Amino acid sequence: MKASLAQRLTWALALLLLAFGLFVAALVRHVGQQQEETGLQRLSQGLAAHIVDHWPAVRSADAADRSARSELLRMLMTVNPGIQVYLLDAEGSVDHYIGEPGMVRTPRVDLDPVRAFLARGALPLRGTDPMGGPPRSFSAAMFPPLPGQARPPGYLYIVLPAAASSLPGAERPLWQGAAWAVAAAVLATLALGALLVRHLTQPLQQLAGRLQAYDIDSPAAAPARPPPQHEVGAIAAAFDTMSQRVARQVQARGEQETAHRELMANLAHDLRTPLTALHGHLEALASPDWAEDPARRGPLLAAALAQSDKVRRLSQQLFELATLQSTSKLPQRECFRLDELVADTVQKFDPGLPRATVALTGPAPQALLLDGDLHLIERALSNLIDNAVRHAPGTQPVQVSLHCDGVQAQVLVADSGPGLPPELARRLDADQPVREPPLPRPGGGVGGLGLAIAQRIALLHGGSLRVQAGPGGGTRLVLALPLAAAGPSTAGRA
Repeated sequence: MKASLAQRLTWALALLLLAFGLFVAALVRHVGQQQEETGLQRLSQGLAAHIVDHWPAVRSADAADRSARSELLRMLMTVNPGIQVYLLDAEGSVDHYIGEPGMVRTPRVDLDPVRAFLARGALPLRGTDPMGGPPRSFSAAMFPPLPGQARPPGYLYIVLPAAASSLPGAERPLWQGAAWAVAAAVLATLALGALLVRHLTQPLQQLAGRLQAYDIDSPAAAPARPPPQHEVGAIAAAFDTMSQRVARQVQARGEQETAHRELMANLAHDLRTPLTALHGHLEALASPDWAEDPARRGPLLAAALAQSDKVRRLSQQLFELATLQSTSKLPQRECFRLDELVADTVQKFDPGLPRATVALTGPAPQALLLDGDLHLIERALSNLIDNAVRHAPGTQPVQVSLHCDGVQAQVLVADSGPGLPPELARRLDADQPVREPPLPRPGGGVGGLGLAIAQRIALLHGGSLRVQAGPGGGTRLVLALPLAAAGPSTAGRA
């Protein structure tokens, strides 16, 4: 089983505290030794000078003085058995060792620390240990010159014992106390650190629990929390935001799937009726009774063609809408005159009929240049006019007019029909796709494909399709399209 984050942080803290405790112990030990050594050397600073002043026979080589040396050695060994007494000549060479012979391994002593000691330099000062080993603290004094000598004959050089051996019984209590103090401080700090780590990692554990319990199908409501004040709180807030966004995306995908199923059902409804009628008409035409009577076969064939055209129209609109929704760029662009395109489209709906079903109203528009896809704009105008013709009463023609505000060209298609459903008008004014989700129809079916195609064409050109309020009933749809950059900017209102 893997350790938790809190356990790993606690172990890391324990290791850091252990390393810190060892460092502090080593530092305290070093400083203690320095202080003990300094104290010992300061206490023994006048030892060599005292011996030189009170036992001048130490320097003498007479046989009578050798007994004095032995007596001095016994006295010094009694006082402190750890010291070593040497007689040095003027160059620092060991001239005599007051102790067992054959113990000197370094016959020459560096005189620089000795001169610094005699000059009252800062303690501790470490000098050469003639018995070998690292430098040690010492006490030194210069012998006075003998009668007839121009230079001092040499030095009395005393190597002091180690600080621990000079203070018997003092080291153990000192270091035991220091060790217990450091251990207690480390344990107390570790306990406080473990509590702090647990406090800091508790929000992470709670967040991990929420992540494990998260269910995309039934997300829990995000708890109310104050603004985040630390990184863990920011992560929790980000998770809440992400879960809400995922929930919205899942809901939107569910709505899309529902809309897709409704579209398929409506499409099947729209196709089933004309296909069933078309199949029945074809069966009747294939019957020998109908085939021998041309007068009866003509209306039947016309009805079959009408049903076939209805299926063709619906499938073409579905294909066009799917193609337009799958792209965000125009297939092709060209600069053309919108006023001529509007006039040609209106003329297409009234090819010399005695009573016009579509009328181009208002003053004759000036030349308006548009940069876009001519065929798509023609398709949008045709869809708007065709919808108006099919839904408007037969007594009044559909009115088409063209206006310009210097920036946009606006094509108004107005009829006197029953008007648009309120939800459809709301979607147009909000630039919301009129087919997402599909609008429910009392009789079922798809519906609204021509309007959806016109709206998508307007959006691809950077324009819009809106509902314009007007007097009386009917529907007034405005197709707004931006003019070309090189087009007339002072065309005025046509």
